[in-house]
Amino acid sequence: MNGVTRKTEETALDVANLVVGIALALTPWILGFTGEPAAAWNAWVAGALIALVAAGALVAFAEWEEWVNLILGVWAIVSPWVLGFATVAAAVYAHVIAGLIVAVLAGLELWFARGRPSTA
Repeated sequence: MNGVTRKTEETALDVANLVVGIALALTPWILGFTGEPAAAWNAWVAGALIALVAAGALVAFAEWEEWVNLILGVWAIVSPWVLGFATVAAAVYAHVIAGLIVAVLAGLELWFARGRPSTA
């Protein structure tokens, strides 16, 4: 996708992922699960990584960034069960909802990137 001007919708998807990443990072304080170390740390780290990757895609788009956010989104969805905080309802909802949004938006970005006709 190098050298191709991105459409407004594509940029908007990265902005949305940036906002969702920041929101996920803030959820331990907002939803009150800072006392659950696995849930809180996962939200902070996954949220920050999602936001950083989305910000990077806004600066200079590369397809790999969307693959990373897709993986991070899937991780956010499954992490409550993998890390053992599935009994903390607020953390589960925050991770699953954020993960679904990030994964879907990253998938749309990949679809846009691959669906664009070549201009060679």
